[in-house]
Amino acid sequence: MKQLCLRGRLYTLIDDPFLQAPSDCVFSCEDGLIITRNGVIEAVGDYASLRGRLSPEAELRHYPDALLLPGFIDAHIHYPQVEIIGSFGAQLLEWLQRYTFPAEAKFRDPAHARRIADFFVAELLRNGTTSASVFCTSAPGSVEAIFAAAQDVNMLILAGKMMMDRHAPAELLDAAQASYDESKALIKRWHGKGRCLYTVTPRFALTSSREQLALAGALLREYGDLRLQSHISENIDEMARAKELFPERANYTDIYAHYGLLDSRAIYGHGIHLSEGEWQRFHEAGAKIAHCPTSNFFIGSGLFDMARARNAARPVTVGLGTDVGGGTSFSMLKTMSAAYQMAQLRGTSLTAAQCYYLATLGSAEALGIAGEAGSLQAGCAADVIVLDPRATPLLRLRADEAGTLDELLFALLICADDRAVAATYVAGELVYARD
Repeated sequence: MKQLCLRGRLYTLIDDPFLQAPSDCVFSCEDGLIITRNGVIEAVGDYASLRGRLSPEAELRHYPDALLLPGFIDAHIHYPQVEIIGSFGAQLLEWLQRYTFPAEAKFRDPAHARRIADFFVAELLRNGTTSASVFCTSAPGSVEAIFAAAQDVNMLILAGKMMMDRHAPAELLDAAQASYDESKALIKRWHGKGRCLYTVTPRFALTSSREQLALAGALLREYGDLRLQSHISENIDEMARAKELFPERANYTDIYAHYGLLDSRAIYGHGIHLSEGEWQRFHEAGAKIAHCPTSNFFIGSGLFDMARARNAARPVTVGLGTDVGGGTSFSMLKTMSAAYQMAQLRGTSLTAAQCYYLATLGSAEALGIAGEAGSLQAGCAADVIVLDPRATPLLRLRADEAGTLDELLFALLICADDRAVAATYVAGELVYARD
């Protein structure tokens, strides 16, 4: 297969700017070149230095006025909730009853699941998101639909059937053993097929019995390369309810740990109200957090403390998630903006490098896919986005005033949205072009 080469201004994270000097964490190039073949990056660097490696049949696409970045990675998103984005006036537990559960009940219909899955994947790509960790519903067909839609564009998707056997409407409940059996069948059908990765997915401790949580842990032990996703400490009432349901456990984190669900393959949404002892357990276990700021603002859950999470004495890896539909946008640019604003309210100013890290390499590390996605480096998949820093009149004015690349990138994350995404490449194929 011939080379596909992308030329333009390059920017990528290569290390963690929360823990290392920023100058050691960023690679940028004013006139750069990404050489790809068979969907994988062969080389990245200065155009003048690499042009000699172009084969005679290479296809070169030049974006002289744009920025080339690794595709964004959404660490926490619910595709069955697309239809309820922007629903009015409820906090978490009421939100689930009033909006989420009725929306998820529709996914017993395979045709509905596939229609929403196709819309969802297209919307991710339009926003420059090339990988995502996706919550489905308790219906196995909802998993089939999202994996099939992702396979159509060779997109890296992590997803799993919701395990939920109590405290939800009857039409959404599964039995503990059935959830194990259905998950296992889906693992055999989809895990590792193309770029599909199965993720064990108990919704949260409130909707799973002790038996179901134990079976989720059994799946992780049986398959050493699975991931796990769930929720923790998003809302004060949720935490109180978890304590009522599991009075024998010391805290919310201890519930998951007891059932073998707290290890380096696990990522939990939110974690807003974790105690210091719980942060320590996350650090020791290597478990991760998906920070979902637009959702936390919209549902009124609280202010995540990024500085506390990334405490250098016991850092916990954090990825960035939109949490659609509690979250209000597919755009990781808007989600980075919300993360910055939330950190400001906590007395911390996130740098541009830290924000883009959260949305790319940080999310890849949180999901266990670093080396495959999240950075423009040789050996990674050629998941690349083209950002137009002058996509709107305001951005054009702001870009003209930016004296450095950092200033330009920061202005983009604060002021831009999907209109700034000029093109999206997945595994070296153009899958979205704005124009």
